[in-house]
Amino acid sequence: MKFFLLFLVLTLNSLLAQYPSLQTPESIGLSSEKLKYIDSVVNKNLNEGNMPGAVVVIGGKNGIVFRKAYGYSWLVPEKKPMTLETIFDLASVTKPVATATSVMILLERGLISLEDEVRKYIPEFKPYVDENGREYHAKIYHLLTHTSGLPDYTNADSIKAKYGYPAPEGTIETICNLPRFAPPGKEFKYSCLGFITLAEIVKRVTGQNIAEFARDNIFKPLGMNKTTYNPGESLKKFCAPTEFRNGKMTCGEVHDPLAFVQGGVSGNAGLFSTGDDLAIYAQMILNKGEYKGIRILGSKTVELMTSVFPKVEFAGRGLGWDINSAYIQQRGDIFEIGSFGHTGFTGTSIHISFKENIFVIILTNRVHPDGKGNVASLRRSIANIVAGSIIRD
Repeated sequence: MKFFLLFLVLTLNSLLAQYPSLQTPESIGLSSEKLKYIDSVVNKNLNEGNMPGAVVVIGGKNGIVFRKAYGYSWLVPEKKPMTLETIFDLASVTKPVATATSVMILLERGLISLEDEVRKYIPEFKPYVDENGREYHAKIYHLLTHTSGLPDYTNADSIKAKYGYPAPEGTIETICNLPRFAPPGKEFKYSCLGFITLAEIVKRVTGQNIAEFARDNIFKPLGMNKTTYNPGESLKKFCAPTEFRNGKMTCGEVHDPLAFVQGGVSGNAGLFSTGDDLAIYAQMILNKGEYKGIRILGSKTVELMTSVFPKVEFAGRGLGWDINSAYIQQRGDIFEIGSFGHTGFTGTSIHISFKENIFVIILTNRVHPDGKGNVASLRRSIANIVAGSIIRD
């Protein structure tokens, strides 16, 4: 009996150490009763086959108030339950969390300016040329706001066929030479290529690729120990799978084709993380750049990132963040315009409100096993439940 009690105590202590303690929703002005509706909308989406499982984490600047895992992480070849430890391919949530944050760190260190033309760091980066031969050169802020004139994407198989695998240099060479569809600053087009280019700027300025720089300057200082590119074997066993690639279920390898052809390290996608790790990042943002005494960004920098950038206000974008563009489905209908976030193709999202001191993280692998899942409605529903549960003035 003594040994059983000792085992029980050690197990409980281990679990408590593993997961940060939950605060009450009421501590940040949310209704516990109303948050219970999350269970029903998640289970409805599970039953409809919109995703195999989900992890939902909600909190404020001082901690987590709701944390739950639902359904399964694996359906094929066998079912495995979703857990709070599950590591997800974040897809485009990589853009703000790794790439834009890294770029803003360089800005704060005086190593770049938002007004710098991309060609200052990547001389081979081609301009938009009009019918009169006049050249228009994109700047760093154009890349961050998806107003550079770059297309949205390009064919990864063509890059692999021409340059082999992996082809990070071939990818950036391809992007540099693609035709631009508009002069920079004139049109909004959501572009993975712009964020691949930003990661290349980070590499050329610092000598580190985006995985190394983000690890050393964001994730390691914050204690985000399960946030990484290309998870090693010790983390792979916790990863949620996505789809089949070459006859094998992809797990722990990036789903995005352009990130994959670069060897898994890219500015547009490639980051893997857990709900709890992303909650640390969200708390850092809500605390204007600081988490538990560790400062990653200055408060003014965070304000700049998370506000609509005035020079391209029509885009509805901050610097890496979506604020009021057509892609803002994770805001729902109730959260204020000015709250901000990002979604990922694999079924991930993060949304943050300074005004309400709330973050909402929804992680799914909706593309597993056949790419047919859809979590757009789930994102809106959970956002509305959380915003509707606010019980303070």
